[in-house]
This record gives sequence, structure tokens and C-alpha cells, in this order.
Amino acid sequence: MYVYLMKNLKPLNEEVVKKHVEHLKELKSQGKLVLCGPFTDYPGGMVVITAENLEEATKIAEADPFMASGCKSFEIRTMEQANEENHYLLEE
Repeated sequence: MYVYLMKNLKPLNEEVVKKHVEHLKELKSQGKLVLCGPFTDYPGGMVVITAENLEEATKIAEADPFMASGCKSFEIRTMEQANEENHYLLEE
């Protein structure tokens, strides 16, 4: 699982936001979108995705219209999900 954290660089316009939403819908239809949304206490937002590897995750983030338009920059992180099924990553 990968997270791309977005930081605002330039103001957004309605056209770019609509293209971003279409990008998210496409990721959802491919089964790659896990979670997304803006931060309420920091300028920017995040998108959590599944991808085969870091290279694919980076390409997905770079293709996001927010980045492609230069309105936002991003950092990508690899994340291991902790949950009940994997005992919150505790060895047993």
C-alpha cells in the first residue's frame, strides 16, 4: 500500500479539481483507490492506493492532474496496514 501526500503549490481551479476527481474515480474502478481526502489542518491532502511497486505508485501520483498541472507537489510513502487480521503487526 502506498500513500501520496500532497502539498499545495498554486491555487486550484474547478477544471483541475474535476480532472482530479475523474482520476480518483478511475483508480477506484481499477480497485487501486483505498482512501483519499484533503487535510483540514494543513494545506494539502493524501491519496492511499494499492500498486504493484513503488514505480507504479509514483506513476499514479505523477498522473494525478493536481501534480500534472503543477498545482501540488507530492511525497510518496510505503505503508503496511495494521489490522485485526494481522494482529496489528504483532508477532504471536
